[in-house]
Amino acid sequence: MVKGRNILLGVTGSIAAYKSVEIARRLVEEGASVKVVLTGAAQRFITPYMFETISSNPVYTDMFSDPFSHINLSREADLFLIAPATANTINKLSCGIADNLLSNLWLTYEGHALMAPAMNFRMYRNSTVKKHIRNLTQQGVQFAGPVSGSLACGEEGVGRMLEVPEILEEAASLFIEKDLKGENVLVTAGPTIEPVDPVRFISNRSSGKMGYAIARAALRRGAEVTLISGPSALTPPRGASFIPVEKTTEMDKAVFQCLKKSTAVVMAAAVSDYSPVEVSKVKRKKEDSNTLNLKVNKDIIKSLGKKKGKRYLIGFAAESGKDIESARSKLMGKNLDLIVLNDISRKDVGFNVDTNVVTLIDRNGRIADYPKMKKIEVADVILDRIVKFKKGKP
Repeated sequence: MVKGRNILLGVTGSIAAYKSVEIARRLVEEGASVKVVLTGAAQRFITPYMFETISSNPVYTDMFSDPFSHINLSREADLFLIAPATANTINKLSCGIADNLLSNLWLTYEGHALMAPAMNFRMYRNSTVKKHIRNLTQQGVQFAGPVSGSLACGEEGVGRMLEVPEILEEAASLFIEKDLKGENVLVTAGPTIEPVDPVRFISNRSSGKMGYAIARAALRRGAEVTLISGPSALTPPRGASFIPVEKTTEMDKAVFQCLKKSTAVVMAAAVSDYSPVEVSKVKRKKEDSNTLNLKVNKDIIKSLGKKKGKRYLIGFAAESGKDIESARSKLMGKNLDLIVLNDISRKDVGFNVDTNVVTLIDRNGRIADYPKMKKIEVADVILDRIVKFKKGKP
């Protein structure tokens, strides 16, 4: 979402300045042009050369080296990102003080602005700092963090700078139309697992990447998001209401508890079809019977189809090959509005990778094929259908 954007990255005097190098690197990798402004205090923690090497652009530190730099740099930028933003810088910018290049740039900048504060927890809870954060927020500035965690001084508290991926997520979100604002999107993700005994279980290869991408994309587009996930190594997107589950029965219970407030449901989880008839309370021995009796689990999405009301309901069909008829049968048999067919026989898409190839089939019989895309891009294609539905365009 930042590809082709001009990003002005301001770095102020905090030990967290080392994270700014990673921010610059990741922005460049995403296709953004990054120009960095370092305050004098920031240079006590990190050198301009590091940013010059990563960004392939000059680094700006001196207000007097170019008398018009504070005009030209701010005029060209699509986003002014200050990370880390110290208490001193926040207070000065709120008051309109312009005593260095960064603060002069701030007074001439008129676009998207994002700050990632970093400071001791006592500074963050100080009433003066709080007042100036409120003032900047009222002016349209977005704040990413801070969060609770270990601080450089060895103490714990709210003041730790947000991690780089989350800051980048906040930055990307600023450029996206909030066309899902007012919607409450319920997303399921990951596998469910069915215990056999205290050690073993039945599950599948789902990583949760598709469902988590849908949740993240919906947040970017302004929706309230509830993410119900089976076991996954992924970090839930910041801002989502997250409900972790394991068994199919737990996912079923969580889904129907959250259904009332939802306006759209995306069932991206790979729910186990079967579970053991009996779960051993102790580890089964090899000498025990090697027969495992299974029962069919509840079809959660079919039950949802009977109770969806006016909600837009999306399901997934993971098939070994492009089996259109099987997917269409699931669509109609479970009363879905849209089904996402993905071919799991390919190793470069589907389970445990960041890309997917999908075919969308709607209840009107329309079929749309899409090329190999990143899952976050697939997520937006899916969410576009919800937007069209809400606008009365089936």
